[in-house]
Amino acid sequence: MLKQSVKLICLLALFLFVAGCGKAKTTTAPAPQSAPKEPYKIGAIVDASGPAASLGEPERDTLKMLADELNAKGGINGHPVELIIFDNKSLESEAVLAAKRLIDQDKVLAIIGCTQSSTSLAIVDTVTKAQVPTVSMAASAKIVTPVAERHWVFKTAQSDIIVANKIAKYLVGKGIKNVAFLSVNNAFGDSGLVNFEKAAQANGLNILLKEKFEATDTDMTTQLAKVKASQAQATVVWAIPPAASIVTKNFRDLGIKMPLIQTHGIGNKKFLELAGTAADGVVAPMGKLLVAEQLPDSDPQKQVLLKYIADYQKRYNARPSTFGGHAYDALNLVVRAIEQAGPDRAKIRDALEQITGYAGISGVFNMSPQDHNGLGEDSMVMVEIKDGKWQLLQ
Repeated sequence: MLKQSVKLICLLALFLFVAGCGKAKTTTAPAPQSAPKEPYKIGAIVDASGPAASLGEPERDTLKMLADELNAKGGINGHPVELIIFDNKSLESEAVLAAKRLIDQDKVLAIIGCTQSSTSLAIVDTVTKAQVPTVSMAASAKIVTPVAERHWVFKTAQSDIIVANKIAKYLVGKGIKNVAFLSVNNAFGDSGLVNFEKAAQANGLNILLKEKFEATDTDMTTQLAKVKASQAQATVVWAIPPAASIVTKNFRDLGIKMPLIQTHGIGNKKFLELAGTAADGVVAPMGKLLVAEQLPDSDPQKQVLLKYIADYQKRYNARPSTFGGHAYDALNLVVRAIEQAGPDRAKIRDALEQITGYAGISGVFNMSPQDHNGLGEDSMVMVEIKDGKWQLLQ
């Protein structure tokens, strides 16, 4: 009888144990995981090799850094961002091929590109026909004007008319009336000439001499000899490195004593490296990034600029350039638009056009149906190169 009782107790205990284990399994089973959200694809076309590589490389690196930071924070509205970057090799034909690939095969929501005015203008027709919102990182006003023909295109670099006006007003302030003008023979230089002519007329300047050179030229002494023989009181050069650096060295080698004024096209370390000590004394209008630490604390861009500098230096062990800043603004503007509009190209375009009060690297953006750049003259400051460093001119 005792043996049967013990046996019964053991069986009951075993039953309760098994029942308890079964209950534990049901309560600790993991909850079903929700499916990951579909990635949002954004395309980018940069001039990361070829003559404009010193501009395109920091743009590419900035875009990669921002995309990684964005995805680490959860992407856009929970959607991971797939950034697809193509190098157009500083060639217009390659830019068009890249744009078509991004549109037709990758089905991107928007395109950032390109680095140069020429490569940016080359893809305008393609993105317009496909109705894909596009944000250029280049300067020419033609990229976004007339707005009626640039419905799908925006840009982050200051327009060359802003640069031209800053230079003209600086020259007038120095009592200079007569100038020589040298420009690179491409869309950037041509647009610069057109806009500087407008600014010169508006400010009472006389352009005594106009000379051009190729982006690949290695000597500009022929053009500069004419400058030296002229009655010009200052020389304005509209170019990017390496040509801008070569002009600067040739200018010093010929012993030309007049002021040398350049544009925001020289706003990177490569210009300083190639021009060397010849760069000292060059004056140019620039975005505020190069002199961020010298800005007053009241400047609405200062904290954004300092954070970008710190983040870029931490990742790449180098200071970012003006051109990387154009990429920073382009991606952030696109992200803001997608956050508001969702994965709809037309709605993204509309959202871009409505962005106002955005303090970025290139300035405070106020887009509108009449202005697809959204920057004013207050987005730039005049700087001078002293001992190989950028110095803010008060």
